[in-house]
Amino acid sequence: MSAELLDLAISTAGGKELWETVRGLKVDISIDGPVWGMKGWPQGTTFHQIVTLDTVREHILFTPFTRPDRQMVFDAASDSVVVQTLDGEPVQTLAPARAAFKGMLRNTAWDAAHLGYFLGYACWNYFTTPFLFTYPGVQVREIEPWSEAGQTWRRLQVRFPPEIATHSPNAVFYFDAFGMQRRMDYVAEVNNSFLVGHYTGHHRRFDGLLVPTRRRMFRRNPDNSVNLNYPSITVDVHGVELLGADDEQVGP
Repeated sequence: MSAELLDLAISTAGGKELWETVRGLKVDISIDGPVWGMKGWPQGTTFHQIVTLDTVREHILFTPFTRPDRQMVFDAASDSVVVQTLDGEPVQTLAPARAAFKGMLRNTAWDAAHLGYFLGYACWNYFTTPFLFTYPGVQVREIEPWSEAGQTWRRLQVRFPPEIATHSPNAVFYFDAFGMQRRMDYVAEVNNSFLVGHYTGHHRRFDGLLVPTRRRMFRRNPDNSVNLNYPSITVDVHGVELLGADDEQVGP
């Protein structure tokens, strides 16, 4: 059953054949929400940026990043974040990055590099799903369905290997009858192990690739219910460009 649901999700998202022609994605994105005020950024902060990601290796570039003359590169293989000038001159480096969150609380302020780590791995995971589930070391199995708001969603429990930086090693993804992702549950380990119910919607096709253009993250309760009145993070996608092998890619 796991393979059947995964095959449906991949087919709905655009299909394996399309994904094999993609080397990267360039995404026009806005990231908002009250959580950034808790993390030391000015209230009402919205991050508008172009995100360019490598779809094969976990590597991503945010431009601009936190200010008009800065950009950020996250690379999972080296467990590093580099905040740079737009010309690529390093301004701040965080490495090893994951360990730098040890001991932080939910209200601990994040500087640009810590913010870059969180947004970097998160966005790479979001925009490679569900194809990511076929990558080496990722384990997938279908679990019991979930009923919510008059709908029944099928669910995949996914376990990620240590080589893939993500919110937590285990996550659950919910799909509707058409194979479109509607929700995901995880533990935000770098944010004091906060329980998250993450909803996806407003799906649009970009050159054949189906992408949720609206993401809303909420507090999840231990019983798996979600408080839907107060999103902590919002992500809105304005456009997606598919990059092939001949297109300019993210730097080394």
